[in-house]
Amino acid sequence: GRFLDIIEMETERLIRLIEDLLSLSDIEQNRSHGKKEEIFISEAVKEANAMIESLVKQKRIRYETEVEENLPLLYGNRDWFKQMLLNLIDNAVKYTPEGGAVKTSVYRRADDIFIAVKDTGIGIPKEKISRLFERFYRVDKARSRKVGGTGLGLAIVKHIVLSFNGQIHVDSEVGKGSEFIVRIPVQSEKES
Repeated sequence: GRFLDIIEMETERLIRLIEDLLSLSDIEQNRSHGKKEEIFISEAVKEANAMIESLVKQKRIRYETEVEENLPLLYGNRDWFKQMLLNLIDNAVKYTPEGGAVKTSVYRRADDIFIAVKDTGIGIPKEKISRLFERFYRVDKARSRKVGGTGLGLAIVKHIVLSFNGQIHVDSEVGKGSEFIVRIPVQSEKES
């Protein structure tokens, strides 16, 4: 049975990889003329949280979210927005040791919405931060293989952020944790 287990694991990994590649090419190609749906940020956060719940429990991570009240709507592709949140939270949880903490905060400052995902994980060496969003780039190959990433999660996040005319910034300290901060301008519905 062990051999079949290995095949099954590799098959699952390939399926994830293909899904991520398809996602990425879809987002890249349709980035500038994608859907303009109304996005309720707090709803999207709730949905992402529900999807990550079992992983959080499994790793005994303290996970909390703080979403400011009355945030304006965003306009764009709702699925992409949710995928962006999910990828960021998923990464934070995967790279945070058992018993650690992950916090997602969403707030508005002037004309921008900020989404910050902060963890007490393994951190990222300064010199590697600039390469984080390249496809297939991995900070630590052995470790990311173990947590089962495809190496495309953050490339996908970056392209989704760009589809919202946003920016993404990373603060990290090795051994202490990381914070990924997405800034998205509040768009008026008329624009696009």
